[in-house]
Amino acid sequence: MPVHWQPRRKSSAGPIIGGIFGLMAVGFVVLVLGASLGDRPAVSEPVVGSSREGDGQARDAQRGERQPVQERRAPLNTSLKENTVYSAGALPRTRCPGGRANVFDHAQIKAHILKTATCMDRAWRATLEKVGIPFEPPKWVIASGKGRGPCGDFPQANSAAPYYCPRTMSVYASTKAMANGNGEAVGYARMSSWHGSYTAMMGHEYGHHVQQLTGLSQARWERSLASGSESQRLALSRRLELQANCFAGMFMRSVAASYPVPAARRNDLFAFWGSLGDHPGWPRDHGSPPNNGVWFRQGWQKRQAYQCNTWVMPAKAVS
Repeated sequence: MPVHWQPRRKSSAGPIIGGIFGLMAVGFVVLVLGASLGDRPAVSEPVVGSSREGDGQARDAQRGERQPVQERRAPLNTSLKENTVYSAGALPRTRCPGGRANVFDHAQIKAHILKTATCMDRAWRATLEKVGIPFEPPKWVIASGKGRGPCGDFPQANSAAPYYCPRTMSVYASTKAMANGNGEAVGYARMSSWHGSYTAMMGHEYGHHVQQLTGLSQARWERSLASGSESQRLALSRRLELQANCFAGMFMRSVAASYPVPAARRNDLFAFWGSLGDHPGWPRDHGSPPNNGVWFRQGWQKRQAYQCNTWVMPAKAVS
């Protein structure tokens, strides 16, 4: 403890007594300091490379202050039925004005696709990163006519549809085929000339990108390799495609206010998706038209990622 000196009154004893008391006081201070130092542990030399941050944490601990605890996330679940993405909830409301793109004009519809793709990036990035899924945007290859990518020709024979290639994490599309058709496949403009239908179609391809990022695509591929029959592989393909429809519905709902998607346009979207899918004479790999419409509406109406879990549904719901 420090010694507090009190003022003393003058006495007749004079400087002799004062000197005696002075010597006694000095001796007392020496005794106090000696006892204090004797109680302390030996001071070690500073360690080279020690951080001030560690010293600060030690002082905080002595003061009883809590240190922030880093959040520990559970490992990502990449399975089909219990994937981490199902805990992500709804996409945030995203501003994405649709504009007035003409679906028959290559330059306009290409610019429109690329513009709305940035909206998909914002919506899905926030949603996936919220649950710890690393995000990377897809690439886009939009041609006026035909082309070829690592996963094959686009458009594919007798198909107007764009496709997603997991190898390059890219979407490949022909604007001419989408509008006017290709071979025996009719163009989308026969069903809807509104650019919102094209945005929803690209939302479906973006859904495949989400499946790639979350491990759903890989899990489905492994299941396909282990399947013993073509019918089982087609069933897995239908579940994958219908889930992408549901993700597309989630996105269109997230931009409905700003795009905008009024009630009449919403009904156009429902009718558009209800006309797509597997028709007689074609492989049963995308699901029936009614189920295509059902799963797009599921994403639109329910909005939650877990509501797009096609892998737990009975076969008739994904036929």
